Amino acid sequence: MNLKRILSCFRRDAVLTASLVLAALSCLVTPPGPDYLAYIDYNTLIILLCLMLIVEGLRQKNVLQFVAEWVLRRVRTVKGLIYTLVFLCFFSSMLVTNDVALITFVPFALVILRMADMRERLCYTVTLMTMAANLGSMLTPIGNPQNLYLFTLSGLSLPGFLGLTGPYTALAALLLALAVFFGYRQSWLNMEVGASQPLDRRAVGFYGALFLLCILTVSGLLPHVALLAVVCAALLWRDRGLFGRVDYSLILTFVFFFVFVGNMKGIPGLEEWLGGMLVGHERPAGVLVSQVISNVPAAMLLSGYSQSIPELIVGTNLGGLGTLIASMASLISYKQIANQYPQKRGRYLAVFTLFNLIFLLILYQF
Repeated sequence: MNLKRILSCFRRDAVLTASLVLAALSCLVTPPGPDYLAYIDYNTLIILLCLMLIVEGLRQKNVLQFVAEWVLRRVRTVKGLIYTLVFLCFFSSMLVTNDVALITFVPFALVILRMADMRERLCYTVTLMTMAANLGSMLTPIGNPQNLYLFTLSGLSLPGFLGLTGPYTALAALLLALAVFFGYRQSWLNMEVGASQPLDRRAVGFYGALFLLCILTVSGLLPHVALLAVVCAALLWRDRGLFGRVDYSLILTFVFFFVFVGNMKGIPGLEEWLGGMLVGHERPAGVLVSQVISNVPAAMLLSGYSQSIPELIVGTNLGGLGTLIASMASLISYKQIANQYPQKRGRYLAVFTLFNLIFLLILYQF
């Protein structure tokens, strides 16, 4: 990768750029040295990399697209169509992360809505899909990057984590269902979905087996190093091109924030002061900080000073609601709208912000 491509990558990714700047500034406080290696949570990076490789493999094989088209062929009403689009994002994000769910299903939804002559409901539908991906990803440790990181820190078991996030996810599902029920008319749908390309069952089995190994590692049943070795060896054998198609900016963002947080903790008195400020306020702090710097950096920053990681898990997940940058995955949907319907950008931002704040207020009070 040449210098021009590297600079272009940083220009496209505001969070990556911010993390690099913060890491560089923090080096003025604690000069670089061997201690930096101890800042990094390698287990989180291993799981993240393996999941990115596996999900990219599944995406290349059009697995999610196949599932969506299979379901849509069985839909007969407008409400049925919207329920399908919204809950495809909701449930798939639990396993393949919120950003992958939106990358896959929002472009698909824009095509479907045009075919169904429902452009007037486009902003509302994409808003619900975006919230569904962010809220569905709350349930599992692998649903989004901040969960993966905080789960590793928390010491929670997998059932313990699901018990923490499950009630919020269930209420979110109810709110989404009500938003669809009252937001769309009940009428028959006149639309045909074309035939899907046949699914490569061997590839699905291959990536499914690797995904199961990730679940076993998250559950504590398989060492992280063993997972990395098996996944890398399997992909080098079957599809080494995946290593060049994965977006490594998220990995770099994590590394930069690890350096920043590690250096900040070296400032005398800062950890005690911020730790004291956070005690009993992890949830509101997670929500508020997420609105400004998004929930992944918020989780990494606040975790360095928090004694209650479970509360921070709830706060940063709920904090994905609100502003457009509260969850960087939300920008995926906005960019799709801005590219294809530039005249709808203002309306989309208004609808998105309104319903995000409504959902945030209800879920925060739960």
